[in-house]
Amino acid sequence: MIWNDGVMNWLHNNWLAVVRSFRRNHRKDLRLARACALLLCCIMIFTGGCTFLRLKKSGSRGEQLVLVNNREPTSFNYAVDIGHPVFSFMYKGLLAENGITAELEPTLAESWEISFDLRQITFTLRSGLKWSDGEPLTADDVVFTFDDIYLNQKIPTLYRDFLRIGSSGAFPSVRKLDSRRVEFILPEPFAPFLRSMTKLKIMPAHALRDSVRSLDSQGNPQFLSMWGTNTAPKKIITNGPYRLASYRPGERIVLERNPYYWRKDERGNTMPYIDRLVMQIILSSDNQLIEFRSGSLDSMIVNPEAFRLLKRESKRGKYTIYNGGPSIGFSVFSFNLNKGRNADGEPFVDPIKSRWFNNLAFRQAVAYAIDRSRMNNNIYRGLSEIQSSPIPVQSPYYLSGSEELKLYNYDPQKAKKLLRQAGFKYNGQQELLDWDDRQVKFNMMVVAGDNTMIDTAVQIKEDLAQIGIKVDLHVLNVNLVFRNILASRKWECVAINFAVASADVEPHLLSPIWSSGGPFHAFNLGPQPGQPPIAGWQASDWEREIDSLFAAGYKELDENKRQEIYGRFQQIVAEQVPGFFLVNPLWLQAVRDRVQKIQLSVYGGPFWNIDELKIVRK
Repeated sequence: MIWNDGVMNWLHNNWLAVVRSFRRNHRKDLRLARACALLLCCIMIFTGGCTFLRLKKSGSRGEQLVLVNNREPTSFNYAVDIGHPVFSFMYKGLLAENGITAELEPTLAESWEISFDLRQITFTLRSGLKWSDGEPLTADDVVFTFDDIYLNQKIPTLYRDFLRIGSSGAFPSVRKLDSRRVEFILPEPFAPFLRSMTKLKIMPAHALRDSVRSLDSQGNPQFLSMWGTNTAPKKIITNGPYRLASYRPGERIVLERNPYYWRKDERGNTMPYIDRLVMQIILSSDNQLIEFRSGSLDSMIVNPEAFRLLKRESKRGKYTIYNGGPSIGFSVFSFNLNKGRNADGEPFVDPIKSRWFNNLAFRQAVAYAIDRSRMNNNIYRGLSEIQSSPIPVQSPYYLSGSEELKLYNYDPQKAKKLLRQAGFKYNGQQELLDWDDRQVKFNMMVVAGDNTMIDTAVQIKEDLAQIGIKVDLHVLNVNLVFRNILASRKWECVAINFAVASADVEPHLLSPIWSSGGPFHAFNLGPQPGQPPIAGWQASDWEREIDSLFAAGYKELDENKRQEIYGRFQQIVAEQVPGFFLVNPLWLQAVRDRVQKIQLSVYGGPFWNIDELKIVRK
């Protein structure tokens, strides 16, 4: 959604190497590996789901729906790939989230029960479930999926990390009760567990068990090379509404209705109604726009630059532009608050600048100096909303209201007042000076290729110049930006987009970013498992309070109490401003009018209810 293509490609090309590297170097403590994998997984799942779309007419009962995506699948093996959108049509898990309400709904499991001590969860499968080859889907498949794939340490799958429980990271145990019932036993109560089930698709034991047990010449399970992109489509077994019909690299993926899919409507008609899905692979958003306007594409994401043109042509083109509300994720302007030193004794941040950045009044003043309304109007063409929290506004945990959450409406005079009260001053040229008459200036990184974010960074530079702060802008490739933040720790300021675990209703998935020991705690990155202590590094009292809140949040199953816990977390972030949230673009989707029952949602996307969609000849 808001990740640029460079970020997506970097993650796409490097995730497996990252996981394997961590497995080699940190066998005794995989907490960093699992957190990194979890974050990468969330990124891929929730950004990948935003890039498909397109429709075309064709024969038979339910017509043909043609979608578009800007990246190729790396595999048709769900556990090995990194969340390509095609899998949302091919596989189901035990549970799903409603695309509008985000409430948990039964899918392969028709029901679930939680024990009194909150540690045993029993799922009951639907009766008569089958795989796309007609074989029965039973509790054996569920146990195989978890024990032999997700919990198999020989298989470097990102999805294992959704099964980590609590601060210890222990795994649940899984056992078959009978052909339709499976019991998960948790080491401790863990509120996010049920939502984790929505991310973990069930895989066919009869088709994959032998490949898990057999090893290749390098000692790796043959499962890792199963169902590659050159596999014959009929060999790829699915349980979702569609199965693979064909794949032409660089061109398209074609799916056909799964004749053994379990779902039927109230009249007993088999679902989904649409016979075929064609996912065209078009890398350039400009080319997608050309195709859409020519009529060969029937649906696409609408960015701010294209909105007015497409809105003007909507009647002639017979399509509607749907507004799904603010996109999931957050764009942020952040300082490096790390006071630590590297192995050579060199500070990560110039001590003079570190003193500025670690001054709360300085950070709050900068927040008041950034004009987000101008950002919305000029850069996003009014098609965004000002953001004040790391938790998305659609989440039930979002804390809203000026009385509850400290807000930073544009006020440069208030910014100057705060700076003066903190000991800063101005010279004759209205340049900001610190306590020792040093000019306040620093470097700001921004990712190359993310044009919207680059424009945002340019405006931030202009806004801060209005209160006497000089900013030098450095446009760097994505690898260098992440290397500076997560490896060398040598950086001063960054403006960046994050579409990560905040894309989920479950706020605990934000812990890798906001917990003081988290691997993506970028603004004050501490030592990670397997690394030596960092001289001079320390977590502040408010960071420790956030740690305690996240620890309490995952143990608490009462939703009202959880809302209070994560509400307090948002208040701390707003007060302390470790990162200043900017604006969030609206998710706008153009879909031809002949496609009915579209319910666009930032959680579910435009086709989360694919089973129910119908194409009507117009």
